[in-house]
Amino acid sequence: MQDKIEEAAREIRHADAILVSAGAGIGVDSGLPDFRGDEGFWRAYPLLRDEGLSFANLANPRWFQVNPRRAWGFYGHRFNLYNKTTPHRGFDILFGWCAEKSVDPFVFTSNVDGHFQKSGFRPSHVYECHGSINHLQCSACCHGEIWPADDLSLDINEEMLTAEGPLPRCPRCFEVARPNILMFGDAYWLSGRASEQGRRYGAWRKLVENRRTVTIEIGAGKAIPTVRYESETTPGRTVRINPRDADGCDDTISIPLGALDAIRRIDAALAKI
Repeated sequence: MQDKIEEAAREIRHADAILVSAGAGIGVDSGLPDFRGDEGFWRAYPLLRDEGLSFANLANPRWFQVNPRRAWGFYGHRFNLYNKTTPHRGFDILFGWCAEKSVDPFVFTSNVDGHFQKSGFRPSHVYECHGSINHLQCSACCHGEIWPADDLSLDINEEMLTAEGPLPRCPRCFEVARPNILMFGDAYWLSGRASEQGRRYGAWRKLVENRRTVTIEIGAGKAIPTVRYESETTPGRTVRINPRDADGCDDTISIPLGALDAIRRIDAALAKI
């Protein structure tokens, strides 16, 4: 294990640029659920086990039509949780590594919580491939606008997982608004914001294509392998931090630890180089 830690530290020290790729596992040390499988989801929301609802069942846009108070009970609870939670110390350490490089870092993440931006990473250098809970769109798609949820205030009955009081509304047609998040079976997600992030990410990839780049992948699972695929197709070495699924190709530096533990150990090794 220590050999892998030190190898990761050397790659980070000598890199010209850093790509941070992250899945839900990076937030576990901040106290956030990662919804790993149905059991992980039901630990976070035991009521839904009794109702026979899985994450894939509930994270579906149809709920904003058939039962918007339950839809916003789920997403509103997550919105409140993500926004009151302070990202763990590992985010600051990552930011410090990146700040030492001659090229600004980029973040590729399937997370919708906005914690990289909260930790100081430039919003223009974050690609949220599944959208953001901090932005809204019309659930009826009456127009293509996406707007920030800066003033969103939700009263959530956490026992029943329902939203009480006024629900957020589309400013044009006054139908219920929804988070600008890519859900399961989602034909209504407005991808314009994510597409613009993807355009900037593509430009960054071209900028660093002849530079020594290291990808630090943290907490990305195999069930929805978007983040892992991105890491594996990025030039340069990949440091894969994952307590369960750290395996990768022969060139991958696999570290089977939780996010904060691994980052702290790598940071200690960096201090000795």
